[in-house]
Amino acid sequence: MSDLQKGMALLISTFHKYSGKEGDKCTLTKGELKDLLTKELGGAFGNCSDQATLDKIFKDLDTNADGVVDFQEYATMVACTTMLCNKSLSKK
Repeated sequence: MSDLQKGMALLISTFHKYSGKEGDKCTLTKGELKDLLTKELGGAFGNCSDQATLDKIFKDLDTNADGVVDFQEYATMVACTTMLCNKSLSKK
């Protein structure tokens, strides 16, 4: 398996590590998203224990406003975060 394939598999497995604990196994609830952001990204998304911050992040990610974050919305978040990290690291 190539490095890129490993990265894709990790992206998928990380999503499913948190999805389905509270609801549909193919989506993240707000609580599941909070756990994922806190445990996987640390402070990259601000203070997720602050309800207002979490609500804002969730609203921004839930682009179709169905009350959950699906895999496409999650993957978009990871891609955008990765682009920001790359931009930041490229300046050094």
